[in-house]
Formats: sequence, C-alpha cells, structure tokens
Amino acid sequence: MRTLEVSRESWPIDGSFSISRGTKTNAAVVTVNIEQEGMTGRGECVPYARYGETIESVITQINSLQKLFESAGSTAAVRMELQTALPAGAARNAVDCALWDLESKQTGRRIWELAGIKAPERAVTAYTLSLDTPENMHVAAIKYSARPLLKLKLAGEGDVERVTAVREGAPNSKIIVDANEGWNTAAYESMVPKLVDLGVNMIEQPLPAADDAALGLVERPIAICADESCHDAATLSGLAGRYDMVNIKLDKTGGLTEALKLKQAAGEQGFEIMVGCMVATSLAMAPATLLAPGASFVDLDGPLLLAEDRDHALDYRDNFVAPPIAALWG
Repeated sequence: MRTLEVSRESWPIDGSFSISRGTKTNAAVVTVNIEQEGMTGRGECVPYARYGETIESVITQINSLQKLFESAGSTAAVRMELQTALPAGAARNAVDCALWDLESKQTGRRIWELAGIKAPERAVTAYTLSLDTPENMHVAAIKYSARPLLKLKLAGEGDVERVTAVREGAPNSKIIVDANEGWNTAAYESMVPKLVDLGVNMIEQPLPAADDAALGLVERPIAICADESCHDAATLSGLAGRYDMVNIKLDKTGGLTEALKLKQAAGEQGFEIMVGCMVATSLAMAPATLLAPGASFVDLDGPLLLAEDRDHALDYRDNFVAPPIAALWG
C-alpha cells in the first residue's frame, strides 16, 4: 500500500523578490512524499494566489486523494487517475511529480526513460532581476552582466526606464521582460517600439489574461509569450494569433504529465516554448528540466534566488542548469 504525506515548508529568499503583484521574502512551498515498500517519491509545488490557491487549500486538495493511494493499481496507473481526480494546478503538480519519482525508483530507470523522451542536457537558464527602481535594477544588471540571459520583472509606469538602465548595465546580455499582466494596450503600443530599440527579445504576458484578445489586433515585433493565459493543453486554442510562445510551468499544468502533453501540442500548433518556474527549491525545478530541450528560453532560476537549497541540489554552473541526479529526483 502507498502512503501519502504532505507538509508545508518556508525557504528564505536571498533578500526579497518583487513583481507587479507584490514582494515576498520567503518561498512558501508544499511538499509531498509518497512511500511504498520502502521507496519514497517526492514532489514540490508553490500555491499561487493569482489562481485562488493557498497553502491550506492545496494541502486540503492533496489530502482528499487518500483513497486514490489505497488503489492496488500500478504507480503509473494511479498517476493517470490523478489527471482527472484533481484539476490542473499546484496540488496536482506536487503529487504528479512525486508519482513520477516513485515510479523511477521502483523501476530503476531514469525519469526521461520512463517518459520516453531524450535525456536532457545542461541548458542556459535566465536569471531574474526583481522589480525595482531603474537605479537599483541598473546596479543589479552590472552585478549579473556576465549572464547571457536576464529576465526583468516589470510593472507598467517607468518600465522603459528600467529596461534602459538594465541594458546600460548589461550591454551584452539577452533581455526578456515579464509584465505579469501589468500593462494595458496603450502602454504596450507606447513601449514596444522603445523595447525593440533596446534589443528586448521577448515580452511575457503584457496584458491581463482576460484582456489579451487585444494582442491579436496589435503589431508584435517582439515575440509575446503567454504565461497567465496558458495553463494546460486545453488553453492553447484561445492563444492563436495573440501569442508567439507559451510559458510552461508545472504549477500551472498540474505536473509533468500534462506539461509534456502541452509541450508537444504547442509545438504542433506553431508556438515556441519557454520553460518557467516559481521561486522554489531544486526539487520543484528538477521535473521542469525535462522540458528544456528545444525550448527558446529556459527560466529555471528559482533556487538561485533562495538563501539556501535542498541537499543534492541541481547543479547551477557557468549560467547553465543541469538535469537532476537521482538522489534529488527522478
């Protein structure tokens, strides 16, 4: 019989992390352990208030699955039942990834072998500069100017000044920006020509998801990536003509199972791929590294923003992130 254990954890951020919706100083995560016959699979998720999630609501969702884990079916079969037992979101993500990890241990096979995909290799990851004043973001840009890919958190007013300050501080880095739904159409049309001149390579979720139809009516000289507008494969149908790229995050898809489906479907429908994350530990990042091959941008820097990380953490060296070792996950 499988046993399910769920817990909450808080990991301190190195300083603070700010986006258009607010600032936090710690990463609140939910972890899942699924044990069977002496083997334990682990998963981690980040409940997100933007989608109505809290630590308590996610733990309640996970605990509602107790009967599912009493099933005599295989671990893989239970994982497939999970896809309809819970909706896409953080709770399903933690459980789905724990089941993948458990199956990997039970079979003695690495996770990419189970998934039937190519083994991932090291990938360049973006490094995120938190939303701040142009002056402070300029200082941060100088500090991280050796990184080949910087992601800037933006908010609306003052954003051109922020990007200008970062470009001056990191003249050789590629820049992608994330407005977290903080712009309106007028702001988009005003800023984009200036962002083109500043060499911005991608804009993530400039408009609120409820208002993104406007993106089908404006010019898109810079690739536009859907984040809050794209959760799972079912949401792709509403994105054509509005976005050029989709950001795949496990906490949105509800785990690796759906994320793999979303990546395949997005590619078939002509979307480029970005792999993203929340601020969390290496345990949360590990499954997402499987999505990195072929992605236009990889943004798996969550652990780099923390003051400490888990044992057997992902290897972040020379601006790359490596796939997990088996002692961490998969």
